[in-house]
Amino acid sequence: MQSRDAVVAKRADAGTIDTDEIRGLARTAGYAVVAELTQRRGSDSTYEFGRGKAERLAETVAATGADTVVFDNELTPTQTVELAALCPEGTRVLDRHRLVLDIFEARAGDRRSTLQVERAKLAWRLPRIRERSDEQAMNRRTESGTRYYDVLDRLDELTRKIEALGDEAAARRDRRREAGFEYVALAGYTNAGKSTLFHRLADDLDFSARDPDHADLDATAEIEDRLFETLDTTTRRATIDGRPTLVTDTVGFVEGLSHELVESFHGTLSVTASAECVAVVADAGDPPARLRTKLATTCDRLADADGELVAVLNKADLLDPDELAARREAVAEVAAASDAPLPADPVAVSAIEGQNLDALGARISEALSERRSVEIAAPSGDDAMRLVSWLYERASVDDVDYRGDEVRIAFTAPASIAATAESRAAALDADR
Repeated sequence: MQSRDAVVAKRADAGTIDTDEIRGLARTAGYAVVAELTQRRGSDSTYEFGRGKAERLAETVAATGADTVVFDNELTPTQTVELAALCPEGTRVLDRHRLVLDIFEARAGDRRSTLQVERAKLAWRLPRIRERSDEQAMNRRTESGTRYYDVLDRLDELTRKIEALGDEAAARRDRRREAGFEYVALAGYTNAGKSTLFHRLADDLDFSARDPDHADLDATAEIEDRLFETLDTTTRRATIDGRPTLVTDTVGFVEGLSHELVESFHGTLSVTASAECVAVVADAGDPPARLRTKLATTCDRLADADGELVAVLNKADLLDPDELAARREAVAEVAAASDAPLPADPVAVSAIEGQNLDALGARISEALSERRSVEIAAPSGDDAMRLVSWLYERASVDDVDYRGDEVRIAFTAPASIAATAESRAAALDADR
């Protein structure tokens, strides 16, 4: 990306104000950070900063010649407009959400990602367009709202185009499963060491040249955890405890990224939702409070995952035994409070040093093996048919038997899916 100058700004209600990540995001987006302003106080409805600090921000922009203000906080449409008006004419004001959208736009590698980025950017701009239209309504009554409705129409068009593309990634995964491969996805925050762990697990084998159906498998992926280097997932073959698997490294989360934004990128979420095992990789170097926050957010995004979860504390070589024990306790606390089936006993590894990877492999293999053969019954009706369809998508259905006013379903599935199906069938029976 072309280098531009930016002033980084961040407000925090209390505690330490850490700007490392927003600086990294700004650099990833092609900005040279020329100044930084922070404030520890409550949010101001007009400027996010207080009036005095907002004026100082405008002065800093003028003094440095920066063309952009990057706020680590999420700004309302009003705050975006008011800050831009306070700064020198032509200054762009971006919050974290919009900055990430710009990065995603530059990284989009296929048609689906390109359309998804455009849709997400328009959804971000829509309330800001409405805000400006309202301000101009007195002078431009006949034109007010025209652009707003044009954007609404474009959003509808983009949604239709994305839906029409289908899901080639899911179809490809289905073909690989038929060939005997199980999926292991790596999920977690950026800079937790996912890419290094990915290379530790993957076989040194590039079979993409032999099989056109596996042409997306990447044997030369970068190890460095660069923020949003690509929106595409990277997949390689790995043999774990003698099992043929495909390991996928997904786009890393960043703090403060809205759930809606992450959901707009189907490729990463679809692989974590359908993988037989998801290794939740966390940075053991994070303080316990920050570790809990990141893990809780990750688990929230994995609440609908079909497969088993394995908790991984990476960079354990940086901690002494007492520090590592505190991180283990933090994982256990999140596991107890989460809807996602996160195990309370994480595997502590060092991907960079290659430590304890055999234990991680054994845990993943155990998660892949944890499948149950189950038979459930539910009263006939639309809800039972939806349960049957749900199981066909997530389990190996052996038999569906319609007996009068009852449906019996025999299937084999991961333990978490089996438990969910049993719970849904019991709820339907209770409502009979």
